[in-house]
Amino acid sequence: MSDYDSGIDLIEADLDGFVLTIRLNRPDKLNAVTQEMSAALVDLITRANDDPAVRAIVYTGSGRAFSAGSDIRTLDQYATPWEFRNRRDYCDALRAARKPIVAAINGYALGGGLETALTCDIRIAATTATFAAPEIKLGWIGGGGMSALLTASIGAGNAALMLMTGDPIDAQRALRWGLVSEVVEPDALLGRAHEIAAVIAARPPIAAETAKANLRAAQNLPQDQAIAYERELQGITFATEDAAEGRAAFAEKRVPVFRGR
Repeated sequence: MSDYDSGIDLIEADLDGFVLTIRLNRPDKLNAVTQEMSAALVDLITRANDDPAVRAIVYTGSGRAFSAGSDIRTLDQYATPWEFRNRRDYCDALRAARKPIVAAINGYALGGGLETALTCDIRIAATTATFAAPEIKLGWIGGGGMSALLTASIGAGNAALMLMTGDPIDAQRALRWGLVSEVVEPDALLGRAHEIAAVIAARPPIAAETAKANLRAAQNLPQDQAIAYERELQGITFATEDAAEGRAAFAEKRVPVFRGR
């Protein structure tokens, strides 16, 4: 395992094979994100985007929380609402990631922590996970994509229930609603997330990143445009060296070796 230093103690980052694990490490504060942590995450994702050694990311938290979102006690440090609006936000950082991200949701995913999970591509939850959008209880709403991403994940009615009450749901309800793909025991969570990430990392990296871009297009474009966009992306990936290697390996009945070219 090689080090992938985040620059601060509150975020652990390690590269193992082609999988980068990012772990929030502020368990005494339920991994609430400070401005310093947010800036570090922006830098980490920027670095990972440009690093061919990173093909997939696992994102998780330490202790009993995935993340409780922004540290509320630090929000008054912004001089004006405009400065708050233009902050370097951790959800924006994750949304800018080109590499596929698997969220290993170990506990509380609250507010911005839920937005963080929703921003990830695949979500695996421990049986101990809890999900909530509690901002309404404090007088505001989420601003990191909460309404759009939650509605896309669980439907408008279920999203309304969470957004308008602020009340939590447990892992099993999250599974029934489609918020997460799997629920596993806590001691199996990180292993399962790494297993999924390792499978993705073994795929051609250009195709994996293109699949992520294509999924986002499918969620945001009218169907005819999304299909046309998919066809263009297919043409791009088909022309790569990895695609040629995949076809050759299939014909020769051997395991392909993908190089990201």
